[in-house]
Amino acid sequence: MKNKEYESTFRKVGLKIAYYRKLQGYTQETFSEKLKISVSYYSQIEAAGCYKPISLRTLFKIAETLDVDPYKLLMFD
Repeated sequence: MKNKEYESTFRKVGLKIAYYRKLQGYTQETFSEKLKISVSYYSQIEAAGCYKPISLRTLFKIAETLDVDPYKLLMFD
């Protein structure tokens, strides 16, 4: 497996997470606190210029906190 095999997909997921977070009115800081993860780690998840793979556990936790179905974070236009 290549190190950056799914780089563009992870970026799309991060942008989708950012979209739903902003709809809920959370800042990165307040949202990362709710998730109990560092702001630094969370900002890397959302950063369009950063390649940050996340676990399914983290994805499910984010979706639950945003009150969206996890599949919505994986749907791209």
